[in-house]
Amino acid sequence: MPPLVLEAGKGSQPFFVWTSDSAGKFFTVGRLWDALALLAIGFAIWKIFIAPRFLETPRAHPAPAAIYDRLDGGAFSLAQQRGHLVFLDFYASWCEPCKLELPLVAGWASAHRGVMVVPIDVGEGRATAADFARRYRLHDVALDPQSSARALFSVEGFPTIVVVDGRGYVRAKWEGLNPAIGLAMDNALKQVGP
Repeated sequence: MPPLVLEAGKGSQPFFVWTSDSAGKFFTVGRLWDALALLAIGFAIWKIFIAPRFLETPRAHPAPAAIYDRLDGGAFSLAQQRGHLVFLDFYASWCEPCKLELPLVAGWASAHRGVMVVPIDVGEGRATAADFARRYRLHDVALDPQSSARALFSVEGFPTIVVVDGRGYVRAKWEGLNPAIGLAMDNALKQVGP
């Protein structure tokens, strides 16, 4: 293929030269990594600053009347939490991102005693959940051994946090590891309130 030369005018220098080698030089491995880095940065900005702000009332829908057994005995009933902001933190012991995010959520919960944060072990038996909760110093753990959260709250992956307002409406759902989860939870607390 003959080279394509575009010129701005007579006697000027060409501003773009297309040769058969140009395509190979433009689409290099380095450019691919640059594009992936830009996508990763864009995703991080969306995940940390934009997605946690989607708490508008028009998107809200009634939360299901879920009831889970607690690891320490008794039961957790979401319907009985009306009047309180509730963060449901769905996880599994085999989930590596959960192991990173759970301590961040637990730290936020200990700093905000008036807000209910409920870690819910999904799809595992009591012994596995108890061992994991002990290792990660989790408190007030609820159990979902039949994985009902998948149908009730559309939990597709872990970790997933569901925000339920005091009227019993789901206001947000955050999926995947978020290193800035505390900021997202602060934002929900400010916008939705207790």
